[in-house]
Amino acid sequence: MRFSMLVSFLRPIGPVVIGISLGFTLSLLSVSWVGESCNFDGKDSDDISLPQDSTLKGARKPSSISTNNDVDSEEDFEPRIVPYKQVQQSSNKKLFRAKYISTELGMRERLFVGVLTSKATLNTLGVAVNHTISHHLDHVVFFTGTHHRKVPHGMVVVTHGDERPIWNMYQTVKYMVEHALDQYDWFYLVQDNTYTEADRVKALVEHLSMARQLYMGVPEEFIGGGETTKGSYCTGGFGYLLSRTLLLRLQPFLENCRNDILSSRPDEWLGRCIVDYSGTNCVGEHEGLEYSHYKLDKNSDPYKEGNEQYKNALTVHPVSNPEQMYRLHKHFTELELQRTNNEIAKLQAEIKNVSVVAFDGNRTAQWPVGITPPFEPKSRFEVLRWEYFTEEHIFSCADGSPKCELRGVDRVDVADVIGVALDQLNDKYKPVLRLKKQQLINGYRRFDPTRGMEYTLDLQLEAVNQKGHSRSVAKRVHLVRPLSHIEIIPMPYVTEATRVHVIIPLTLQDRSHVSRFLEGFASGAFETSENAILTFLFIYDPLEAQQVSQNDIFAGVKAQINVYERKYPAVKIPWISVKTETPSQIKFMDIISKKHPVDTLFFLAEVNTNVNLEFLNRCRMNSINNWQVFFPVHFQDFHPAVTHHDQQAPAQANVTPGDLVREAGRFDRGAFDEACFYNSDYMATRAHMSADVQENEELLESLDIYDMFVKYSVLHVFRAVEPALHQRHREQPCNPRLSEDIYHRCVQSSLEGLGSRSQLAMLLFEQEHGNST
Repeated sequence: MRFSMLVSFLRPIGPVVIGISLGFTLSLLSVSWVGESCNFDGKDSDDISLPQDSTLKGARKPSSISTNNDVDSEEDFEPRIVPYKQVQQSSNKKLFRAKYISTELGMRERLFVGVLTSKATLNTLGVAVNHTISHHLDHVVFFTGTHHRKVPHGMVVVTHGDERPIWNMYQTVKYMVEHALDQYDWFYLVQDNTYTEADRVKALVEHLSMARQLYMGVPEEFIGGGETTKGSYCTGGFGYLLSRTLLLRLQPFLENCRNDILSSRPDEWLGRCIVDYSGTNCVGEHEGLEYSHYKLDKNSDPYKEGNEQYKNALTVHPVSNPEQMYRLHKHFTELELQRTNNEIAKLQAEIKNVSVVAFDGNRTAQWPVGITPPFEPKSRFEVLRWEYFTEEHIFSCADGSPKCELRGVDRVDVADVIGVALDQLNDKYKPVLRLKKQQLINGYRRFDPTRGMEYTLDLQLEAVNQKGHSRSVAKRVHLVRPLSHIEIIPMPYVTEATRVHVIIPLTLQDRSHVSRFLEGFASGAFETSENAILTFLFIYDPLEAQQVSQNDIFAGVKAQINVYERKYPAVKIPWISVKTETPSQIKFMDIISKKHPVDTLFFLAEVNTNVNLEFLNRCRMNSINNWQVFFPVHFQDFHPAVTHHDQQAPAQANVTPGDLVREAGRFDRGAFDEACFYNSDYMATRAHMSADVQENEELLESLDIYDMFVKYSVLHVFRAVEPALHQRHREQPCNPRLSEDIYHRCVQSSLEGLGSRSQLAMLLFEQEHGNST
């Protein structure tokens, strides 16, 4: 029984004991004991020695056990004292950064063009060369010895001060080395009596490596004999290309060339200089690229020259007069246009052939081939609207009228489209039929932002066959005017740090809105220390101005201004008093403009306008001095009695005030009261208007500032909707002294600002229903 109790006691701990014993056993077996030579003083000790090159693979020796050698090495150790030297603080030098990243990265332009001209031909052939190549090439400079007092407009002319040909060539190369070598990879020199096909020269340069010492043109052997005259130079009549690497090689030896080389021709002098000091001869072909040229006969006609060498020429020489230069340019432009059209037709044919094996078949190739497919609306609100027109009228007018006369650019556009349609139809059916237009039955057009302007024309045509028989037929055609090359228009730099002067005109009827305006402007500008100054313009009529000392109609407003100035000590709210019988924006701005510097940015607003930080920044960015003025389109609330006619109070309505939804208000396109512009732009425009004002003094009262900028300035008048500019509804009085168009625009804006058409229709329906019952 005791044995069974012992077994039951050991059974739970038995595996543990066995595991511990097995672990010790395996650990002892896995350790290989390594004997070391030990020197004991005992006589019975055995010496066990290991070879010196043996490797210890067993247990390591504890670090606490040291040998005699270790003690000796520790005794031989001598510490080295490293003296501390205080690091001198270097002076903070301002890091120079290049203005453009291309300068910092060493990026250069591709081609520099120099035209060799003279005083006698600068105003004739020089101007013709400038007109034919300047809009194709980025940088063209004309080099001459002397010139007349007046330099042709739009040309960069460098004068050397001497008419000697060799001296001018030397000064030209020196100018390129000193002023353009770090900015361009290739240099092209040509005479002014040579026509240059600029696009082909650019294409040639794009395929050449500027790392080569290349001297490319029309080669010609040096005149004379002997070893010293071996080599070839590029004749100047057909122009020549010089690589940047070649000019770098030639740069140290320009003075030697000027002093040592004698020649009567500048192109031969330059060629001898290049051959002597760089060992580079003129070549007409390099790596399969040929410098094509054509020598023009004295009385030859460009349109009668039909050989391939002429059609593929980069340069044509000599050109005797400017008229011949322009004829050459016209002819080569037509050749390039024909080649481009042939390439387009070839690509269209390839697209059609490939589309046959596509998943959607021929539907993959949208018409016209190669043009972006039409816009596909996702909902009914995105459907593009078609405009219906005839040859005399258009049934979609800017002022909302159902029908208006077709005039201006719209009339030119319709006439051009009809003419193109007739030309395409005649090209398609000739010589079997000849078509003549009788009339335009129907015309439709719409602007697709993804592809361009689309047209559908129903034409009544007279078809005449080869026998002279005619018949009237109707034909429907579809045309597309695709969006061409998109160009980024450079704009002057503007910043959001400009101070804005907010001008608020006030009349007797505007006094009740001042408290709400000041409250909103204080929270948006005063509390945030916005860089803006608020100025009030108090407008008195003559009777109110006489009683200002006894009964000032703006006394309450001035008291509110004092309250806000005490609440915000850093804020000053100036005000200006004006007496007038006929309020006019231009008259008011004349007074304000004289009291501010020319670089002041004005924001002319109304007292019921909600001015916030977002819009002030937009005012700064969209108003550009001497370039652009900004007239925003504010969002105006509808009349509360219309939007909440079935509610007890506005708070119970589904639409809250300030929401940018169709039921709450609209963008008032007929209001031009808000404006952002610089004082200098206003003063310049006002000066252009002074002559007409002297003849008609009522012009100041009949025009507003918007019409003044449109009619009397060359600035860009930018007009755009502004969601951040919100205006509460109020009764807008219209000045009857304004011009008929402006007065009609004001009345129309007031009527449309009452409510939406559906809301007004519901009011009329309820009113009629109530009267009938």
